[in-house]
Amino acid sequence: MTRRLLIVEDDAALAATLTESFARRGYDVRHASSTDEGIALAQQSPPDLALVDLKLPGRSGLECVQALAGMDPAPRIVVLTGFASIATAVEAIKLGAAHYLAKPATTSEIEAAFAREAGDPSVEVTARRTSLRTQEWETIQSTLRDCDFNISEAARRMGMHRRTLARKLAKRQIG
Repeated sequence: MTRRLLIVEDDAALAATLTESFARRGYDVRHASSTDEGIALAQQSPPDLALVDLKLPGRSGLECVQALAGMDPAPRIVVLTGFASIATAVEAIKLGAAHYLAKPATTSEIEAAFAREAGDPSVEVTARRTSLRTQEWETIQSTLRDCDFNISEAARRMGMHRRTLARKLAKRQIG
């Protein structure tokens, strides 16, 4: 029996990689790049499994988790995020996610998370340790996306001078 998987991920490259990898493993994969699109796809064709990113354009991935968990029958939901924290892990589980993984995660790790029983004490919240430089870069990227790449507005929101942000951006490519 083919398992239906819904991937709700706004990073097109990652979504394409995951879609291809799961399709090779025999899954029927559908992709959405936003919470609203994910909910609409799930209502059209209810998935057995859902992989949801937390940081999505528009509405939060947590809202997507809550909506998917409220379906009948509810898919088994795994949250995959590049902004892992204990607070969001707890919230995601409360809203209906079975497990929570930090990016990067392999297809095998994601598949294993789908297979584990909810509440399994052997499952750890996977939070990666990142350097301050990496955390700063992720914050800059996230803030820029939220400001539609307006450097002046992003600098204001982060409490730094516009020229300082411009110098930081000149050192690394925006991704």
